[in-house]
Amino acid sequence: MGEQESTCISHAPCPRCGSADNLAIYDDGHGWCFSPGCGYRQKGEGEDNTKQEENYSMDLIKGERTPLKKRGINQATVDKWGYETGTFKGKKVQIANYKKDGHVIAQKLRFPNKDFLFLGNTKEAGLYGKHLWEKGKMITICEGELDAMSVSQAQGNKWPVVSIATGAAGAKKAIQNDLEYLENFESVILMFDQDEAGQKAVDECVQLFSPGKVKVATLPLNDPNEMIQAGKGADIISAIWGAKSYRPDGIIDGKDTWELVSTTKEAESMPYPFNGLNNMTQGIRKGEIVTITAGSGIGKSQVCREIAYSLILRNQKVGYLALEENTKRTALGFIGLYLNKPIHLQNVDYTKKELKDGFDNVLGTGNLFMYDHWGSMEISNLFNKIRYLVKGMGCTHIILDHITIILSGLEGGDERRMLDFVMTKLRSLVEEVQCSLIIVSHLRRPTGDKGHEEGVRTSLNQLRGSHGIAQLSDIVIGCERNQQDEENPDLTTVRILKNRWTGETGVADTLHYSKETGRMTESASKEEVKSYGFEKEEKEDF
Repeated sequence: MGEQESTCISHAPCPRCGSADNLAIYDDGHGWCFSPGCGYRQKGEGEDNTKQEENYSMDLIKGERTPLKKRGINQATVDKWGYETGTFKGKKVQIANYKKDGHVIAQKLRFPNKDFLFLGNTKEAGLYGKHLWEKGKMITICEGELDAMSVSQAQGNKWPVVSIATGAAGAKKAIQNDLEYLENFESVILMFDQDEAGQKAVDECVQLFSPGKVKVATLPLNDPNEMIQAGKGADIISAIWGAKSYRPDGIIDGKDTWELVSTTKEAESMPYPFNGLNNMTQGIRKGEIVTITAGSGIGKSQVCREIAYSLILRNQKVGYLALEENTKRTALGFIGLYLNKPIHLQNVDYTKKELKDGFDNVLGTGNLFMYDHWGSMEISNLFNKIRYLVKGMGCTHIILDHITIILSGLEGGDERRMLDFVMTKLRSLVEEVQCSLIIVSHLRRPTGDKGHEEGVRTSLNQLRGSHGIAQLSDIVIGCERNQQDEENPDLTTVRILKNRWTGETGVADTLHYSKETGRMTESASKEEVKSYGFEKEEKEDF
């Protein structure tokens, strides 16, 4: 092993013992198999690969029992567990002694660079610490020796605790091997690390036990030893007694929802800039997906810009991902809304002072974040950017214009299948980060002689490519405008096609676009809108 610290970067199958993922690969190229009794070591970069592999299978070593001050482990705990500090091949190591029938039969050596090495008959060793406890009412299982000692110390070294020799990766196999022993206890507490690997191991191990035997403990820090180091030993006790019976992800006991239902009378929402939309939807909420759809050139992007601008003025942080325009065009568009001038057009006059005022009051507020996507439309990168905008920059609202262009970063020619995939990912992401997401989606061309540019009514079944867009959206808004209308070519009808919040659908607004101001404003009451000339609504269930 090298003198420099190295970091585990992946797990791989072991060529010696055949384990699926117990060979830990480190960033310097070396690897160790953590399977008990194996001891396989892969050479790292710069090591002599012709050198005969060292075999440490049987020779046990002796150390001294001293407190682990940096780890917060006291002398009484060290003595209880027989945990030692010594040297191996000239290097300082910590020694976890595995006992059977009163004798040390195996050891796990922990090096300063966090490498491990097994000595002795580890196949017979089983769970660390099981020689200390025969049976009882309750036993706690941890991922590592130091964690088990930490839990033991928090309980005055009086209550049964054991640990997995090979960590989360080997938890299932280790528990399988000692299942008969563990079933001697009335209940089992799994106190694995709070990271992804630890929680995955919980899901795997809980299935091994008798129904109702297992409970899962949750810690505020990653593992029990971190808790001890932070002086939170009492919280370990609380976590054990507060452990909950295991339930698969998504299953919630109704009795655990009191705090949820009693603290929030209604969902927080932010208003749209248009009264008609607000009346029918009751605003924009976190955790919801709103899809805005229309034919080409109808004004979808302008509606999105007006919504984003309204949110910015209400001191909301907005992530704006306009995938068909560069950031300069997006920035000028928002400044133009403030100035009531379409300044992105070449024939529109404005002063530098006006430009600066608009910049300071919109972009300069720190409430707008844009995405410079040129050169990268890879789908996972886009999702990561959305997650960063919410988690890293504090955005509560994300606007994605538009969803179809994302498909250019995916392989395969089945547009429907790809859209289903993207929408499912977006749905999960919104639930995870709890933001509102407004998506622009295109429509298929309707059957018949007229297209959407001539005012054909929108419907859910016209959404381009996928029913998944309609199914996974909470609200779907259709925009309709007859560009060929000689009298009112700048009037857009806003129609609610789906409304999971209130259930109310139909025409909500008529918006007027002014070429002089570059703004879209509400032009009629709901009653006036309903008489604008559209036929009776048809219900579509998704």
